[in-house]
Amino acid sequence: MTKRLNLKAYGKINLGLDVLRKREDGYHEVRMIMQTVGIYDKIELSLQEKPGITVETNLYYLPNNENNLVYRAADLLMKEFKTEGGVHINLKKFIPVSAGMAGGSSDAAAVLVGLNRMLGLGLTREQLMERGVKIGADVPYCIMRGTALSEGIGEILTRLPPVPQCQVLIAKPGISVSTKFVYGNLHADRLKKGEHPDIDGMAEAIRRKDLQGIAGRLGNVLETVTVPAYPVIQEIKDTMADYGALGSLMSGSGPTVFGLFTDKKDAERAYEELRYGKKSEIAKQVYLTDFYNVED
Repeated sequence: MTKRLNLKAYGKINLGLDVLRKREDGYHEVRMIMQTVGIYDKIELSLQEKPGITVETNLYYLPNNENNLVYRAADLLMKEFKTEGGVHINLKKFIPVSAGMAGGSSDAAAVLVGLNRMLGLGLTREQLMERGVKIGADVPYCIMRGTALSEGIGEILTRLPPVPQCQVLIAKPGISVSTKFVYGNLHADRLKKGEHPDIDGMAEAIRRKDLQGIAGRLGNVLETVTVPAYPVIQEIKDTMADYGALGSLMSGSGPTVFGLFTDKKDAERAYEELRYGKKSEIAKQVYLTDFYNVED
């Protein structure tokens, strides 16, 4: 039995996000194209003789109890399999928090995968994904990783081919956007046809490995709520476009924005401008990365 394990929990962006309707159970039915990126949190799992779950993080404002998804992930498996002893989880956050990049869900996914391996539980990826949805709608995707079509409330996943590699610039403004506010003010039934992103066209462009076609179809229906309420999101998108991005979009419910670049120098210039230049006041966290692709 492995006593200690180091893991990487990768963030995601949405190349396309459409909301079809609000269901009777309160959840929203979505169609999304999900893509893993190269920014990751670091997680160290250590098995302990003493029962219980302890969580340590590098950010003082993160909870270290059952309000943290990593705790809930460990608790779910350890209760189900009645494991002896406990686990200590050391979480080092680098993915922007509350940013529309599924950082918490990815951390939980890594804990599920890691404990399954350490404790010799023998669960398949699909079985882990079935358990993951109990923690959060994005957790099954974060176990799968790569490029995927996500439907239902986010738990129905279809693997897509890897997208063509490019530079991905990620910028989070110094604001917080409430997911509840965004979905509460979204009226999907009132949106015009052109306001819904072309998810099927995006999937086809990915199958053709057409990066221009992918960039041309970037779309997030939640921007109809966030951009009017938080103009800084559009300002970041415009800045990326000014520096040569093929396309830019808000990820998830925001407020993080990403831009796709094929020219590394353009991407670096945009990074410098948003990180250190005149536009640095509109972005609190800026990263230059690429896609994390999974080949089955």
